[in-house]
Amino acid sequence: MNPFSPENAAAADATVPVEAPVPPDGPAAVGPRPMGAVNWLGLWTLYRKELQRFLKVLSQSLLAPIVTTMLFLSVFSLAMGDVVREIGGVPFVEFLAPGLVMMAIVQSAFQNTAGSLLISKIQGNVVDVLMSPLSPGELALAYAAAGATRGLMVGAVTLAAMAVFVPVQIHAPLTILYFAVMASSLLSLLGLIGGIWSDKFEQMAAVTNFVITPAAFLSGTFYSIERLPPLLGDLAHVNPFFFMIDGFRSGFIGRADGDTLAGGIVLLVLNVALWLVCLQMFRTGYKLKS
Repeated sequence: MNPFSPENAAAADATVPVEAPVPPDGPAAVGPRPMGAVNWLGLWTLYRKELQRFLKVLSQSLLAPIVTTMLFLSVFSLAMGDVVREIGGVPFVEFLAPGLVMMAIVQSAFQNTAGSLLISKIQGNVVDVLMSPLSPGELALAYAAAGATRGLMVGAVTLAAMAVFVPVQIHAPLTILYFAVMASSLLSLLGLIGGIWSDKFEQMAAVTNFVITPAAFLSGTFYSIERLPPLLGDLAHVNPFFFMIDGFRSGFIGRADGDTLAGGIVLLVLNVALWLVCLQMFRTGYKLKS
């Protein structure tokens, strides 16, 4: 057989791979996808994932706080309605309602971030989030924003449900919005810290039962702190929950037990401080990478 025959030459040409033509602009560059200073897509994805997590269980995340708050309103209205008709010239139920709404906001915001981080740690899938192309600031922002969103959603729906039974008057809408955002952000960040710190549900329950709930109940939710003895009144003025509830309530009833401006500044400073703590925890991987 002649290897140089035309038939063999044609067969050899058919088996030789043909290189693809090089585009006029040159070969495409291979490398990491540019994201800019902020990974907006990753930030939005994690935020949406956290939203969907609690939206899938609306009976627990949204309806349960409403039922609990309405029960508090009913019990205290029936028990105290004939004894305490007014507080500072405001009907008792109108004074009580904003405090109950704020309590629902802070508890929901705290539970969202604390529960999400703790469950991820126990299930071992927190590493999937840590390996994503998100900076510590983006991780903290996505979790905190989702927790604050849940708190605000619960507060809005609870307020709407209360408006059916309690006359709700709005004197300062911007004040209401500011204190609602500050309070939900503060408890969302605090829940983020608690979720990272806790290793089991008992530890998280201890934070809720011995810190969050007592601070909320002893901050003027059901009463005016002007009725407290001087020592307890002074202690109430250093309780961050007092500033949340007092400022939020002042936007509805037009009066406050404390300095609203000072309370707003305190909440802003606390939010910044807790934000820095969350950043440091994510940077160092405290109880996350072990």
